[in-house]
Amino acid sequence: MQAKESFQAALSELAQTLEKQIAINGDWTVKGFIDIFKNIYTISTDTKVISKILELHLFPHFLNFARDIGYTIELPLHQNWYPDLTFVNNANSGIKFAVDLKTTYVNEKRPDFCNGFTLGSHGEYFINRDSSKNIQYPYNNYSGHFCLGIIYSRTKLTAELEAKKYAIADLEKIPSVIKHFTFFATEKWRIASDKGGSGNTANIGSIKNIADILVGNGVFAKAGEAIFDDYWANFGKIQVETKDGKRKPMTSFDEYISYRGLSDSLKNVIEKEA
Repeated sequence: MQAKESFQAALSELAQTLEKQIAINGDWTVKGFIDIFKNIYTISTDTKVISKILELHLFPHFLNFARDIGYTIELPLHQNWYPDLTFVNNANSGIKFAVDLKTTYVNEKRPDFCNGFTLGSHGEYFINRDSSKNIQYPYNNYSGHFCLGIIYSRTKLTAELEAKKYAIADLEKIPSVIKHFTFFATEKWRIASDKGGSGNTANIGSIKNIADILVGNGVFAKAGEAIFDDYWANFGKIQVETKDGKRKPMTSFDEYISYRGLSDSLKNVIEKEA
């Protein structure tokens, strides 16, 4: 537990330093990509593109951080494996921490909310904690599972500006496609919602209220990690009874509380997002 608390404190401290490493006056310092003819092209506003470039931009800082606290970083052996970064303690290789890098943008219509994150699968490796399927090490081998998150605002660019080609002399004139970064680090269960994170894939979704994200006040924050684990291991599998007497898969924390016969007071921790 001491190693986990120490790692979390260090990761949270790192998160508070990263904005100044990648932005000036709130604007992202990455302006585009350059070709051999020294032409600069603006970056797409596609979230997957931005997420990957942010990861590459920040990676040297993660390497320095790992070295400073006595850890080595391992990258996943295959694409789309969990986690993005595995921190292995140099003095005791049995101490490992999973860190996923998560990025999302502020909701322009509701600036207190963001678009949310996916927090990893609740499939095979989450249910079978000794499984090696799609994960760097079995889930049980990690001493903690963390999210290092980035919330940013998108810049509204015209199609003409997005397609424009610039010269190096015009570098400072190129608009940044994202700005106003907020970094945070937390255990992923603390910001989890009780809903899936994306389409038909078995991903855990996050809460979306930014203030709650930054203090780790997710659906399971008061209920605890064990309840989070049990809920998501059984999400969509446990059959619950509807008001009209039919059966359906469990897909809400409210249904879980009733099924397990837990205290009604736990219902107060369900995230309410009007």
